[in-house]
Amino acid sequence: AVFVYGTCMSGQEVVEDLDIVVDGRRHAPAAAGMPRRGAFWGTVPVAAGSAPGTVEVGVSTRAAYAPLGRIAVADPPAAASSAAPDQIAICMATYEPDIALFRVQIESLRAQTDGRWACVISDDGSRPEHLDAIRDVLGDDERFRLSPSGERLGFYRNFERALQLAPPEAGLVALCDQDDRWHPDKLAVLRSALGSARLVYSDQRVVDAGGRVLRDTLWRGRRNNHTNLVSMLVANTITGAAALFRREVVDLALPFPETPGLQFHDHWIALAALASGPVAYVDRPLYDYVQHRGAFFGEVTHGAREERPRRRPSDVLRGGR
Repeated sequence: AVFVYGTCMSGQEVVEDLDIVVDGRRHAPAAAGMPRRGAFWGTVPVAAGSAPGTVEVGVSTRAAYAPLGRIAVADPPAAASSAAPDQIAICMATYEPDIALFRVQIESLRAQTDGRWACVISDDGSRPEHLDAIRDVLGDDERFRLSPSGERLGFYRNFERALQLAPPEAGLVALCDQDDRWHPDKLAVLRSALGSARLVYSDQRVVDAGGRVLRDTLWRGRRNNHTNLVSMLVANTITGAAALFRREVVDLALPFPETPGLQFHDHWIALAALASGPVAYVDRPLYDYVQHRGAFFGEVTHGAREERPRRRPSDVLRGGR
């Protein structure tokens, strides 16, 4: 579907008998003939075609037709024929991590009871000394592949890049922040709970940088949701680091769209998953979400908030809520 809006006037007169036209099919707008310069708007469906080409969108009245633009239609990316459903690609995004927290996170990956994984790390332009520290933590462990970006992308586009780096043979994908701590059975439990769902996610504990538990569940004061798409559009409840999803969800989600306001990779992935099939939930924490001053969302618990300078999303990489 696409959202279409504009104005339609005949001289100084507002035109009310207007339809939005998609490849010859007429759709009534949600609003038309509005007093302010004849404004109209509406969301119209764009049907899938049988071959590449273009879709023309226009507006029509009883007196005339006006094209607005064309949408290019392309074949979907070919699915990797060699994809193995039992292999997990862990996609991590980093930017100048606190190296002590990063070391804890990497060791928690190494401690997973389910060892059928490989980890790609997309670094968002960290300075050389930070990249050296990352490489020192990874050592010669061949399960990890570090790929520095040539430019700053921000966390939204950096996670997009990490997904693009996922090995094609991996049939399952998990997202990973740079400074959390996974419980040893996280991948094993999520894999077992996925079933026929498109995506599965878990609860999480909220801890401080020293490991002190601040909250034993994310849902204190929040309502969980993984069945209602409209509710998910309004407020995401699926944190990227809590999720495991099928490769088909990646194919649907890439490339990430340009959305208004703050952009969140996990919100978009959750919508792609729920719009295409069921989503499952594990009602227990499977990782520790670390709260610290360097995180984009450095505090999600209730109570007094420490004053600190405001930071733009592009200043700090942080994948979670």
